[in-house]
Amino acid sequence: MFVRRRTPPPGFEPGSRARQARILGRAILRRLVCFYDFRFGFLMFSINLLFRGSFLKLVASDLWRIYDGERKLVKCMVCERKCVIADKKTGFCWNYMNIDNKLYDIGYGLLSAIEPRPIEIKPLFHYYPNSWALTFSGWGCNFRCPWCQNYHLSWEKPLVNKSIKLEPSELVRKAIELKQQGLCASFNEPSIHISYLLDVGEEAKKHNLYLSIVTNGYMTIYSLKKLLETGYTGFSIDIKGCPETYRKFLGGYAEVIYRNARYILDRNGYVEMVYLVIPKVNDWRECYQWIIDKHLEYLGEDIPLHINRYYPMYKYNEPPTPIEELLEIYREARKAGIEYVYIGNILDETFQDTKCPKCGKLLIKRRGYRVVEWNITRDNRCPRCNHKISIYGKPFIN
Repeated sequence: MFVRRRTPPPGFEPGSRARQARILGRAILRRLVCFYDFRFGFLMFSINLLFRGSFLKLVASDLWRIYDGERKLVKCMVCERKCVIADKKTGFCWNYMNIDNKLYDIGYGLLSAIEPRPIEIKPLFHYYPNSWALTFSGWGCNFRCPWCQNYHLSWEKPLVNKSIKLEPSELVRKAIELKQQGLCASFNEPSIHISYLLDVGEEAKKHNLYLSIVTNGYMTIYSLKKLLETGYTGFSIDIKGCPETYRKFLGGYAEVIYRNARYILDRNGYVEMVYLVIPKVNDWRECYQWIIDKHLEYLGEDIPLHINRYYPMYKYNEPPTPIEELLEIYREARKAGIEYVYIGNILDETFQDTKCPKCGKLLIKRRGYRVVEWNITRDNRCPRCNHKISIYGKPFIN
């Protein structure tokens, strides 16, 4: 809850050193400041990040365990990093703090961006086609990708003075006002904001808005189960590469992503996989062949695979992915049996069209992330050969 102190607490009277520190923290840092009052021997968090004396909303997380009670260590269970966090410290993503042997979400409701976006830009091509989703993000990430295009959000700690502060009901109200068909958590890694996403989901369901997420897929089963139970159905999941990629650049385990994608599909959710092809990171034959094989092994042939072109960004400066390399991976994926393969981040938009996997008829033509031609029957079949086409949700076609 929001806490407002009407009278100075002990040790913070006018003229005291603690009060001077508080004023300095407000004026300069505008970040989380911990005041330790040695006279009384307790930790006091002066969460004075919001402007004009308002206070940050601390939300207790229920995804954690006691790791070592005597040493005041807790283990976060939000993502597969499962950070062990000491008292007064945060985990890898900066959003969870151990306060007196309990885990709190200190980034709750602090949004870094909000904007209406077509669902195709996620990319989610077969999920509520041609709809719009109010897209929102927070701060931080559980990976540190050197090539991150949203590094200004993902590599930042929760900063109140830079944030848009919205309660879940306010966010949903904005989606309704803007006539959006759904909501999408994106830009930074949204699964680290599990408490906020669940609260948004409960509000959105009251108004029949769909719930989607663009994610690196590295959450725990505990988090994923809660998202699915709350109503999140659309998942655009990044596969960063093969095991070597995760080991060398991310400090994670690649197969977790496919485990989670399978878990979603088994519980009536929907998944599309996104493979950003990066030179010297995940572009060699053994690596992309591993991705294709695991896609078919875990997900099946009718789950779309988006092969996207990389461009130099942030701390990674290799030249853009050669077009021929993208085409080679595209051909290999189609040859292996993946029915819906797309190439993104290139000028030729024909590689974003959907064709019937059986007869080759053009079914969905997309330009500028919008559906400009729709040739699928009402029961989602090819009008020429009657092949069943993978579509989740109602298409919004004029």
